[in-house]
Amino acid sequence: MIKFLIKGLWRDKSRSRLPVIVVAIGVMLTVFLHAYITGFMGDTIEMNASFSHGHIRVMTRAYAENIEQMANDLALIEVNTLLSDLNERYPELTWSPRIRFGGLIDVPDEYGDTRSQGPAMGLGLDFLSGSSKEVERLNIENSLVRGRLIRHQGEALISELFSQKLKIVPGDQVTIIGSCMNGSMIFYNVQISGTVSFGAEAFDRGAILVDIEDARLALDMGDAASELLGFLKTGFFDKEKILKIAEGFNRSVVADEDEYRPVMKGLSEQGSMGQYVVLAEVWSVYISMVFVFAMALVLWNAGLLGGLRRYGEFGVRLAMGEEKKHVYLSLIYEAIFIGIAGTVTGTAFGLLFSWLLQTYGIDISGMMEGSSIMFPSSIRARITPATYYLGFIPGLLSTIAGAMLAGIGIYKRKTSQLFKELEA
Repeated sequence: MIKFLIKGLWRDKSRSRLPVIVVAIGVMLTVFLHAYITGFMGDTIEMNASFSHGHIRVMTRAYAENIEQMANDLALIEVNTLLSDLNERYPELTWSPRIRFGGLIDVPDEYGDTRSQGPAMGLGLDFLSGSSKEVERLNIENSLVRGRLIRHQGEALISELFSQKLKIVPGDQVTIIGSCMNGSMIFYNVQISGTVSFGAEAFDRGAILVDIEDARLALDMGDAASELLGFLKTGFFDKEKILKIAEGFNRSVVADEDEYRPVMKGLSEQGSMGQYVVLAEVWSVYISMVFVFAMALVLWNAGLLGGLRRYGEFGVRLAMGEEKKHVYLSLIYEAIFIGIAGTVTGTAFGLLFSWLLQTYGIDISGMMEGSSIMFPSSIRARITPATYYLGFIPGLLSTIAGAMLAGIGIYKRKTSQLFKELEA
């Protein structure tokens, strides 16, 4: 019977074409929206991870308690030994040492006197070793406005808005005034190689980026770093996995009462990001489920109407002696075949459009100008395991449910009513 029903659906396009198209469109929209919501929420998390928090962060216990102060006198020491240990223990993570510091940028005139000054937030990154992915991770090359990237020690990048405020152009020399790891005042000269714009006011209004070795030299930090940021090699934050790693590391050093001992904190354990991660998880599920429910109602209704329109056909089949149970089961089987065909087709197209959005994205940098909140400058989808099977909920189950409800009327058909219909 199954083979017979499939042949019937294939040959009678009026019974299969429109239902399959309706199911495919509904499933495609469901799959695409789920990937879009997951990608948008995840991109905001990844952007904050790249710039500030990492997927996981290693600091001294004292630094973690005073993290907003950027207190480099509480920084990690013997970083190279610690990095070797972390790389051996956690091969699924890549580690990047960073130095955060605050200071004053002094711009001299042609006579060496101060022309302008401004407070800056400094960030020491690995620009020159050739083994780091920091430039790609922060999208610095694409954020260049003027000049070029750092190629030599003694060079720095400065935010475009900050450079306009201080009237700095690439090639100018400026002095960083601040305090070193030991509390002494420092004066360190750097040459501006270029300007950058990240599209986030928090960074653009006063950021200066230098190579980490320059930051160590200027701040007398030697084999030290403010923090070590870890990133999963998969490229996406995994809350459960990260918390498990952090818990295991912290358990191994819990007996050490030294305030300079290293501690690990996952992204979801760091300030307001923990709230955002939970919010992103909850709302992505809520929004996806609302749309899945809406599509389920549409496809359920389509299946119901499709069955109701065929009551005349069912009457003829019953008049010819076919059992009601057989007619009902054939209707359900047809709904299953239509649901499978529509769901597979819709999922394929939904994954295609999701992949295109995930790969190329939609640039929204113009909408983010002046924003003080760090959001991604482009919208991208993200394909997850759930994306592959989520479409079966509205596509298959709802279509079958609609057909089952419509088929109940078959058992209510009466012989007198049936002959009256046939005479008409």
